[in-house]
Amino acid sequence: MFQHAVRLRDENPDVPLPGDGYLLPDDEAHRRRKVDRPKDPLLQGAAAADLLSEFLSNPHDDLGWVENAFHGVDVPIHQNDHLRSVALRAGPELVRRTGRWLVEHARDRCAVTIGPGLLASRPSVDDVEVVRTIGLLSDRFAPLAAKFLRQVRDGGESLLWLAERSSGWGRVYYVETLCEYSGGHRDWLLRHACDGEFLNVYFAGKVALAASLHEAIIRPVVDDELVDHTGRLLSAMAGASGMGLDLSRYPPTPIVLAEYARHLASQEPVGDRVRVAITLSHDVRSREPARLGCSAQEKASVLSALDETLARTAWLEVASEELVRSTWWATWAQANDALPPALAVANRLSAGSGDAKPEREGR
Repeated sequence: MFQHAVRLRDENPDVPLPGDGYLLPDDEAHRRRKVDRPKDPLLQGAAAADLLSEFLSNPHDDLGWVENAFHGVDVPIHQNDHLRSVALRAGPELVRRTGRWLVEHARDRCAVTIGPGLLASRPSVDDVEVVRTIGLLSDRFAPLAAKFLRQVRDGGESLLWLAERSSGWGRVYYVETLCEYSGGHRDWLLRHACDGEFLNVYFAGKVALAASLHEAIIRPVVDDELVDHTGRLLSAMAGASGMGLDLSRYPPTPIVLAEYARHLASQEPVGDRVRVAITLSHDVRSREPARLGCSAQEKASVLSALDETLARTAWLEVASEELVRSTWWATWAQANDALPPALAVANRLSAGSGDAKPEREGR
């Protein structure tokens, strides 16, 4: 498993691993695997903790025994009180040595998962590189890798490194942990945390609060990256009800919405920027003021500012180009009546003129 992560890291040095590193080397064995998970949440991890206690009391190098044993029980991917208690009762060096051994040599994800859990119970800067590497397989190992890095000196740099190279749930865990980290990284959170995936809804509000978005966006002049990312944060928060902090519970919503619309007016229209602006205008237009955390007058003012920008000829031209691209966004925008007034009119006129448009694929 570790060598799989190393190979993918070397092949993709500056970008997220394709598919979060899947398929993992043990995929075939886990497609057939069926494990009964305890119905009582308080018992989750107890069986794995019994096995770990047995192993630590009589450590050996029979990797096959370890892999088969943990493959047969439920191993939580988050820090677990049962497993942590076993680790804290054992000697620190034994725990760390066993944790590194499992991470670097185990071939089954269940046994590997025990490794960063052990290291997180006895965090040491000497183990950062090992945990950071296995943490690249983020869908499985991000929760425990993030827990470990949260506790070690200068762990924020590794959290940032992993966040930049993760997507999906892995990115959620790393970004959320960065929001809690006292080391900062505010500039990155303000400009790069959201990668456009739906799961951004889980952490967008945390990013806005931790990075003090409202203080950054009210400056007279700000950079394009901050404005663009603010649009993604706001749109993610608009759809975050029940999953994360939404606009109705984010106190600075009226200020941030108004400042985003103001800064947007001075930007040049490009594809992704236009799509985000249209998506956010739909989010604002389709929700009652109370769900946006603002008054009816504040909502109307933001919509007016967004519509005015999106009605400019250059913006209409770029938006029209985006609508004829074969993407899920174009399909979504058309199906949900998400187009702002000027673009909706232009689109109807274009359709009425008989201009051919390519068939669009579903999401």
